[in-house]
Amino acid sequence: MTKGTYWLEHAWLGDHVEPGVALDVADGRITAVRTGTDTPPPGAEVLRGLTVPGLANSHSHCFHRALRGHVQVGSGTFWTWREVMYSYAGRLTPDNYHALARAVYAEMALAGITAVGEFHYVHHAPGGTPYADPNAMGEALIAAAAEAGIRITLLDTCYLSAGFGEAPNRHQQRFSDGSAEHWAARCSLLKERDHVRIGAAIHSVRAVPADQLATVAAWADERQAPLHVHLSEQTAENDACLAAHGRTPTRLLADHGVLGPRTTGVHNTHLTDEDIALLGDTRTGTCMCPTTERDLADGIGPAVALQQAGSPLSLGSDSHAVIDLLEEARAMELNERLRTRTRGHWTAAALLRAATADGHTALGWYDAGTLEPGALADFTTVALDSVRTAGPLPRLGAETAVFAATAADVRHTVVGGRHVVRDGHHLLVPDVPQALARAVADLRA
Repeated sequence: MTKGTYWLEHAWLGDHVEPGVALDVADGRITAVRTGTDTPPPGAEVLRGLTVPGLANSHSHCFHRALRGHVQVGSGTFWTWREVMYSYAGRLTPDNYHALARAVYAEMALAGITAVGEFHYVHHAPGGTPYADPNAMGEALIAAAAEAGIRITLLDTCYLSAGFGEAPNRHQQRFSDGSAEHWAARCSLLKERDHVRIGAAIHSVRAVPADQLATVAAWADERQAPLHVHLSEQTAENDACLAAHGRTPTRLLADHGVLGPRTTGVHNTHLTDEDIALLGDTRTGTCMCPTTERDLADGIGPAVALQQAGSPLSLGSDSHAVIDLLEEARAMELNERLRTRTRGHWTAAALLRAATADGHTALGWYDAGTLEPGALADFTTVALDSVRTAGPLPRLGAETAVFAATAADVRHTVVGGRHVVRDGHHLLVPDVPQALARAVADLRA
């Protein structure tokens, strides 16, 4: 619909749940929010349950979805998991990447996600030879998001080395453009569209030499684009950085102009007090990915201290051990409870803000993530009558959604004023489980 009205049985309006809200929508944006509408206006689309702004998945490696289940067999570490991941990366082509991404992004829409930040580093053919279109892989992801009905921030990732002073290994050759200058030239060919933002990423301090960090930061700064970076996910990375540069990864990034309010550190797990202060003072964001961080045994990051220092929090499903932003929000709080043995570090409203408004901001969608006039008409509805959510009072809908609901409780997802998911069914990808099974099977073959 280019113009119409949605009637929300209950709506989360940023700090409270309001019953009976009518959203007027035109040309993909919210034009009015009318409270106190006890009954649906004539012709309105009725959404039963709790409607919240669309969820923002701030950190995704789309092809990791193919590893689900497979890497849960046996034991190991992040580094042994990485070898399995590389074997899947080596099988990607523009065609099978598109098929997998389309299915994964459809799974995200079913989970209430309306925007994804794709941390994209598989750029070239195996061996490192560019495709005829040097952005064929990125364009495959952009097309997949459009077909799945969600927005994408393509965080095109600079990845140049295997470690400090080491050339890319055979797996990583297809990730590398040879230099940050060549990376920037390729990225500059990418164009934004209605559903697309183009951002930048530094894979990590081990993957981009220190003397090339500023080139990536300058490219993002010239375009006022989001800039993301994996930061201190593993203690081994910190140790190697200290050995090579005599400083922590956070300090290295700060010294080369990478930190700032449009920059987001992903994970930020193993930080010193000085690191936390640097991130907070520069208003550099933090994207926590709790389901991946626990799946890979990374550790629990200092999210409370980071937020108190001034680092805004967002959430991502990263390796897609599960795709469930409500679980990511819940896990951030519950991880902190386990670590400190105290409860109540964030309210449900604060966790929802991380999953919505602050996540969209981290991805450069500054006009999304809220239910207010002028915002993009992107929202999702969580059932309040499932076996997980039935019972609590509707005014506690935010608490129920964050601490009890799962992605399976998402009933509707609307992007740009148009239904993408209605009554739990994806309208653009008719059989998402089959699409996922086929795409994963093709990649594994």
